[in-house]
Amino acid sequence: MTPGTDVGEGNRDHKLRFPVQSSNKPPAETLEGIRVRGLVIVSFWAVVIFLGLPVWLWTTSIHRARLPLREMLDWADGKACKPSFPLQIAIEAPSLQDAEAAHLVRMTQHALDDLNEFSAHHLRLRLTTSLSNLSRRNASIPESQGLDIDEGFQSYRDSDVRDDSALTVRLRAYEGVQAARSELQSHSTILDIVYPPNQIPSVSSSSSALAAFIANKLKELFAEEQAIIANILSQSAGGIQSASQSPYVSPAAGSGSREIRSRPNRSINPEMAARLASRMTRSLKYAPTYHITMSLFTPSASPSSWNVESALAAYFTPLLDSISAVSNFTVDTQVQLYATFSPSVHPPEYDTEHGVWTLQEEDLSGFINAAEWPLSPSIGAGPTLNFVLYVSDQATSPLVVKGSQASSWLIPQWGGVVILNPEDANATSPESTLSKEAIQPALLTFSHQLLSFLGAPQTPPSLPLQLQTLTRIRAASLLLSASSTMGSLARLTVALPSIAIPETVSIAVDTTLSHLRGTCDALKEGKFTEALENARIAEAEAERGFFEKSMVGQVYFPDEHKVAVYLPLLGPIGVPLTMSALKELKRVWALRNAQRP
Repeated sequence: MTPGTDVGEGNRDHKLRFPVQSSNKPPAETLEGIRVRGLVIVSFWAVVIFLGLPVWLWTTSIHRARLPLREMLDWADGKACKPSFPLQIAIEAPSLQDAEAAHLVRMTQHALDDLNEFSAHHLRLRLTTSLSNLSRRNASIPESQGLDIDEGFQSYRDSDVRDDSALTVRLRAYEGVQAARSELQSHSTILDIVYPPNQIPSVSSSSSALAAFIANKLKELFAEEQAIIANILSQSAGGIQSASQSPYVSPAAGSGSREIRSRPNRSINPEMAARLASRMTRSLKYAPTYHITMSLFTPSASPSSWNVESALAAYFTPLLDSISAVSNFTVDTQVQLYATFSPSVHPPEYDTEHGVWTLQEEDLSGFINAAEWPLSPSIGAGPTLNFVLYVSDQATSPLVVKGSQASSWLIPQWGGVVILNPEDANATSPESTLSKEAIQPALLTFSHQLLSFLGAPQTPPSLPLQLQTLTRIRAASLLLSASSTMGSLARLTVALPSIAIPETVSIAVDTTLSHLRGTCDALKEGKFTEALENARIAEAEAERGFFEKSMVGQVYFPDEHKVAVYLPLLGPIGVPLTMSALKELKRVWALRNAQRP
């Protein structure tokens, strides 16, 4: 065998054992492999669709409780309620015949209606045939008696419980008077009107000077309340339509919904405008709870204590009890010795003409030495009101404000200051302790300052009437505030569809709307204390629903953040799954086309 022949046989044997493929294609897949590959792709997609997607939707879904958006917007726009304040005025005329008294009441009512330019606030007269228990009790009080703060608060509480009348007008005829005159005591809700007998109108008369006098006096008593309520309603978009009918609202405030009236508006007088501006400056925003700090500051070591507990119980706590329906109050006291003036205040100057030491008016706002006096602006759960009793030094006493000669003043949104001059009231006892009687004038001043901070009117001079007016004012402001909050919540819900709305918000909204309806109904029925209670609950629930923590947190989770989180995770997983599914679908489609005849 030649070498060439051996090599050839070897190559031939090699080709027989290891055949060489004529192309680079992979071997054909078996049917079992194709079936397994299809099952793997389907199983992956089944896990994604039937397990992963539901779990993802369940864990990332935003719960949005159903809210009555239309009703909420109606309250905010003033379509659900038109606030009305009907005040019942009782007329007592024991010296008149029933027909004469009824005719006088009708003429007085017509005169009031002609004078009234704000239909939402109106006085309704009714004739009473006998004196009420409250009238008999107040009739026994001597007219010469001055303001008794306990009597005033007790009169307010009794009148609220026993009678729904805001005021009682008691008519009396006297021979010795030439013209009608009126008297309203500071501790009573009774207006005494004395008139000469010749002013009694006959049943057939169409006009009466006495009826005109009564109507003008009633309008004067409630003019400031009417102006305040009209101003409150004008601040709300929903109240513009009602408030635009008032002479106390500027034309621009009600231009959007002003109704044509038969008589022209009378512009507000400058004195009333100044009162409204002062009220807006000094009044505090409503809070369910206020904290009051009573402080005794003295520039020396005496007095070092004061009988403040007994003084508060006698002269200040009755006021807090009377206005507890408006807000709750907490009180604490403190004493600071060696309390010097603020460095920015000029030293007191001696006024030789009046024989007093004076402080400059421009220094009153900086009188408080905030750097050294322990006055915290945020003690307790609500806003803090500071009332400072400053005992002047013997070397600079008496100390008053230059010009006005006043010894007390208000600091808007902060509190009040009263200067106690020892020589005026024998303020310091041998034990260097301020007695209860020495503190009384300061506490009475603080009482009036507190009413000013709460927004009580300056007129009428009767304290019980001022407290009644404060009840109506707070009910109106809280009604509009809660309604505005409902509108804001509804607009927020529509503007942010991705925000979560928990069930607690839905419950708070339902509670708010329910008490808003109760407030509106109570106002129309003249039940102002009940209206205030409903309004306070509505305001609290509206604020709780609007500032829900879980809802507010979603505002700061935008869609861009979701894309940044999900894209790096789903990209590497989604692309292979999608491409494999498309490839498998393409193969199945091609196989079907090949099987068609």
